[in-house]
Amino acid sequence: MNPEGRVAWTPAQPIAQDSNALTARTGIPANDNVRYHIVRYRIGSPTLTHQLERDPLFLLYDVARLMRTRADQRARHIGMTRAQWVILAWLELQPGLSQNELAALVEVEPITVGRLVDRLEARGLVERRADPRDRRVKRLHLLPAVQPVLGEIRDYRRELTEQFEAALGREALEILTRSLLSMKGALLETSTETAAAE
Repeated sequence: MNPEGRVAWTPAQPIAQDSNALTARTGIPANDNVRYHIVRYRIGSPTLTHQLERDPLFLLYDVARLMRTRADQRARHIGMTRAQWVILAWLELQPGLSQNELAALVEVEPITVGRLVDRLEARGLVERRADPRDRRVKRLHLLPAVQPVLGEIRDYRRELTEQFEAALGREALEILTRSLLSMKGALLETSTETAAAE
């Protein structure tokens, strides 16, 4: 511990210096940056690990990662992917999005969205329709066959909400929701100010 009372950033033990050895030991790939480095330093500094695991930013990342992993598992159960679920969820909320609009919302390249839509279209879940104001633009719409999949997505979301309520209580969950909305707003405001200054 340094004079300010903070835990020193202790180098990891030799096994953690070799990314292949660490991945083999933990099953966590080196490109999963945040989780990889938590485990990397866990091997060398248990005190620092405890500090990191109570850090709000690391916790937010880790909870989100666990939610994504669970969604991947649920989607695979019906022969789909989490990425396809995300596309369907957005189209349920905002029918008629173009591929470019959808790509901006999910923060991937339009060509990636195009491939995902191709697969969903082949399954009869989504269709492309020409925009009546601009025939060059294709609008995306859900088809009736998608309803069982949307039901699976709703079930997953409901289970997570119930799990959060059981862990936190409804009042604490509401406080958490308001806090996250405030954080999101602050980050968006900062991003807008930064973009305007460039």
